[in-house]
Amino acid sequence: MDELKTIPSDSESEMRNSSLDTNLFGMSPPEAKEYILNFISTLKLTEKQILSLDDEIIKWQSRIDLAASKGQPDLAMDAEKEKNRLLEKQSALRAEAEQLKLQIEEMRKQLPMLSSCERNIDNDLLEQEMFMAAGYMPGDEEKVRAGRRFKEMEKEQAADAALEELKAKMQR
Repeated sequence: MDELKTIPSDSESEMRNSSLDTNLFGMSPPEAKEYILNFISTLKLTEKQILSLDDEIIKWQSRIDLAASKGQPDLAMDAEKEKNRLLEKQSALRAEAEQLKLQIEEMRKQLPMLSSCERNIDNDLLEQEMFMAAGYMPGDEEKVRAGRRFKEMEKEQAADAALEELKAKMQR
């Protein structure tokens, strides 16, 4: 029996792509804000294009009216075609602008979550945990520091002794 395979429609693939575009996971808050600003810039440019097309559509409508008043239906029909082309383009841009607005809103909702996911390291707490892992109790920091200083002094003393021994050999 043949199985029917479904092919995702353009709108389904667009929705999947848009969710990929708006996933801020893995970004730091400043990176995410910059990413959102890029979407906002694209939205503003799209809105400017829509306004520009408004002027073009008005211009072509006046040409349609002029050609009709002068009794030139073929010219009016050509102007009507151009106006319809511009209206289709404007409609597509409006849909794109709406999609961008939705994406921007979706990303803005993710910003607080990104800030809360960032790791904040408390250095004092980390130091205490390391002391405890090494077998010391809280408050034994001075013992550890003193132990480190003694080890450093022992290393220096060993190095000085080796140097003195080397000097003595060279003088013989």
